[in-house]
Amino acid sequence: MSSTTASPADLQAAWTQGTQALREGRHADAVRHFQPITASGQATAPVWVAVAIAEKGRGDARAALAALDQARALDPRDIRALIMTADHYRDAGDARAASSYYSAVVGVAVEAGAVEKGLEAEVGRAQHMREQYAAQYETQLRGALAGKGLDRPEARRAAKAVDLLTGKAELYLQQPKNFYFPELPNIEWAPREDFPWLDRLEAATDEIRDELKRVLEEDNAFAPYIEAEPDRPFFDDHGMLGNPNWSAFYLWKAGAPVAENAARFPRTMAALADAPLCKIPGRTPSILFSLLTPGAHIPPHHGFMNGRYIVHLPLIVPEGCAMRVGSETRPWVEGKACVFDDSIEHEAWNRNLERLRVVLIFDIWRPELSELEQDLIAATLQAVDDFGAG
Repeated sequence: MSSTTASPADLQAAWTQGTQALREGRHADAVRHFQPITASGQATAPVWVAVAIAEKGRGDARAALAALDQARALDPRDIRALIMTADHYRDAGDARAASSYYSAVVGVAVEAGAVEKGLEAEVGRAQHMREQYAAQYETQLRGALAGKGLDRPEARRAAKAVDLLTGKAELYLQQPKNFYFPELPNIEWAPREDFPWLDRLEAATDEIRDELKRVLEEDNAFAPYIEAEPDRPFFDDHGMLGNPNWSAFYLWKAGAPVAENAARFPRTMAALADAPLCKIPGRTPSILFSLLTPGAHIPPHHGFMNGRYIVHLPLIVPEGCAMRVGSETRPWVEGKACVFDDSIEHEAWNRNLERLRVVLIFDIWRPELSELEQDLIAATLQAVDDFGAG
């Protein structure tokens, strides 16, 4: 049968004979039957996969890989070709290549949403192999770094890089809702030791909590944290608009003191005397007590700008309370302040079904900003707010 004169009927017969030979384990015969199809230039990805199965069956791994290369050239997402290629590199001892192909199998399956009947188990095997290689990779990587200081506090960024490299952490970037200031470090949780003035605040935890308790005894002291502005459109995507499950009591709001409230918290305000509050007229600082009712969950969201950090001083924290910023989740600890960038996706929850969670919240300037940059940010946002004002 000449490859130049093979008719569609000839090619169909070759396919039928080749697949019959495969089923019967006659791999050399299968390769011979498939040859007219491949020589015709009309072979599809499934044909090349069949050729690869036959070549592997007769012990020619190099020819099997060549056939798989042809299949993937025609259809890069052919799961059978990807799995067989991964298995080839596994058998050859090339863990790095095998891992990449097993990962591709899982990625294609996830993207497709469903796989061809009969391939589910193979995709599951690919997932298992990917996880196995990932564990081996991490073990080797961390072994190579052992004794090099990765666990030291000053190696925090290098440790995070390794977590990202091994898939232990996911990359989250600053995505402020309103105003982005370029070239600020993308830091989820800022190191506590960078803010020595927090010592004074933490030392006053009991006094602040005592002042708070008197307000908690009042029925209507706290109001929902998310409130609609009558002159602005608002789309309640997260179900938090007017929701008392996340509520606040302000000492300062939108850059100005709430005089009556602040007067009731003299020790709290004194403890904040050294804080580099973010001051933008009409916007910041905000100083408030944030309350989460039992079982409440604040959905993932972003703050309005990345030129500030948010500080939490936990005051009342039952078991089951935590906050995720970017890829890292931390529980609150009463009396231990934490500092984070709220322009990075974050969420919080109180999974305790009996007790409230309350933290003191305020915003501070990012320490990387010069006084000139702080002034220019404030002036820029004031100009934004002044636009079209009646």
